[in-house]
Amino acid sequence: MANDNNDIQRVWDLMKKIGFAMLVTRDGDKLRARPMSAYLDRDQNAILFLTDARRHKDEEIAREPHVNLSFADAGSQKYVSITGTAAISNDRERIRQLFSTPAKAWWDSAEDPNIRLLKISPDDAEFWDSPGSVISYVKMAAAAATGTRPDLGDNRKVAM
Repeated sequence: MANDNNDIQRVWDLMKKIGFAMLVTRDGDKLRARPMSAYLDRDQNAILFLTDARRHKDEEIAREPHVNLSFADAGSQKYVSITGTAAISNDRERIRQLFSTPAKAWWDSAEDPNIRLLKISPDDAEFWDSPGSVISYVKMAAAAATGTRPDLGDNRKVAM
């Protein structure tokens, strides 16, 4: 697994560009995924989300804190998968700092007592960063015609 600072920065840049992630938790022997709006805190090596204490994901995380985040921008063929450890807190100051337009779709104000802060501490990441759909399709067609493998951009595993 790579530890190149440029690759780590690229992971953070891709997550910022994409903005939304599918949060995957374990519910017994099943995996559950749901879309979440991500707030990045590179200085703290954390990916943050606002969550609702009334939802099952909080209970699932309490039982099993190892999670996956999947960021995807299919239109530009850019993807990031994060493996990490989740923790839920009631940090009201940080909740108020992060409360923004996406959160207003779910809660009336930052003072809603059901809002919780979900912090993911990433352990490792894998990213796929290609030049985009049209170029990728052209490269795949050329590779199919010539019997070679297409160069579809960069794919790396990164320790975070």
